[in-house]
Amino acid sequence: MIIWLNGTFGAGKTSTAAELAGILPGVRQFDPEWVGYMLKANLSDLEFTDFQQLPPWRTLVPTVMAEVVALTGQDLIAVQTVLVESYWRELQAGLGRLSLDVFHVLLDADPEVLAQRIRADEAERAALEWRLDHLSEFAAARPWRHASREIADRGPSPKHSEDHSLAQDSDLPRRQLDFKLEADREGPLPNRES
Repeated sequence: MIIWLNGTFGAGKTSTAAELAGILPGVRQFDPEWVGYMLKANLSDLEFTDFQQLPPWRTLVPTVMAEVVALTGQDLIAVQTVLVESYWRELQAGLGRLSLDVFHVLLDADPEVLAQRIRADEAERAALEWRLDHLSEFAAARPWRHASREIADRGPSPKHSEDHSLAQDSDLPRRQLDFKLEADREGPLPNRES
């Protein structure tokens, strides 16, 4: 199974992926951007502004994911913003053809909160303007985005102050996720029954 965390920059995808990876046994994080970096390095003579525009990226990501699942026997958590509906449909279709179930989680926050988080992100300073420029694209994509589970956050930090339970979600095949993300939480996360 693929747990795909989608959402714009500052929504908390990376933090959520780290939390999930820490509480779900047998789960591996997978970064679809590395497929893009490989294509970018090998197709530098072509013009594109985002590797998602390249059809090989949308073909290779499901293929590489399937190969990693086959090799490791682990489910994957993918963190990747996908704003173009046709790209998402291609990814879903490719994963489906490879018999990989997808649990699509959409993380969202108010535009002002997202902008604050982007500006406060010290790790990605070089991407600051690019990320801020893409907030309008993220807003424009809201009408088509449908997820197995949507989590809206109105708080100031990527760590959510509310409890979010996915445990009872009937759309989550083969797994039940039950996690709690709390602001400034100390100590271990709740145990998960397999």
